[in-house]
Amino acid sequence: MNKNRLITLEKISAGYEGKTVLYDVDLTVYDRDFLGIIGPNGGGKTTLIKVILGLLKPTGGYIRFYENNKTMNSLRMGYLPQYNSIDRKFPISVEEVILSGLNSRKSLISRFTQQQREKVQQVISRMGLDGLGKRAIGQLSGGQLQRALLGRAIVSDPQVVILDEPNTYIDKQFEARLYELLTEINKDCAIILVSHDIGTVLQNVKSIACVNETLDFHPDTGITEEWLEKNFHCPIEVLGHGTIPHRILGEHKH
Repeated sequence: MNKNRLITLEKISAGYEGKTVLYDVDLTVYDRDFLGIIGPNGGGKTTLIKVILGLLKPTGGYIRFYENNKTMNSLRMGYLPQYNSIDRKFPISVEEVILSGLNSRKSLISRFTQQQREKVQQVISRMGLDGLGKRAIGQLSGGQLQRALLGRAIVSDPQVVILDEPNTYIDKQFEARLYELLTEINKDCAIILVSHDIGTVLQNVKSIACVNETLDFHPDTGITEEWLEKNFHCPIEVLGHGTIPHRILGEHKH
């Protein structure tokens, strides 16, 4: 793996309305890393992502960005939000959704270039959405909408792509292709993948961060069953085979 740093978090604390959700988080994301973020609900996964994206100012510590080991004010980031944060009634087409990923490349009053529109058509094809470019997002299946949003996240050739539960509502036919696409995308940029699906994460990523108020980092995916049970507070067994990972929760009481 290329060891050029992209993002460094040191002693990050963050929260909402006076309540701290994250404490003393240290994390470094490298160029072409594929980082999986796991952890229990309410443990701070989404809060961490908001800090990295600049949507939430930390209450302590600092975050730094790098390009070719030089400090930068920001990085090009692509973001695939959770499915339930999207308003499907908004009157916008697949093409327009993906084009919106290039808004930072033009002024408010200028138009998209022909080259940019051609790039969008390439992304539509790459996402398996041929023939759906003019279709309103409200007419898409859940899986098709996720593909359009992934297209928006990558169309700007970002240095980091952040995906928050990307396989939510993905149709099974596209699930294997999704992770093939992420492997291809990872050749050009770093990926941060947030998921509650431990089996999928362990099967696809290069490194793991478990977030539960604090952060435990693992430079590989060799996480033991005992560690998972300690951090998730219930017995967990992980099984993966073929192209579709499986997850089995052991018997426990909550």
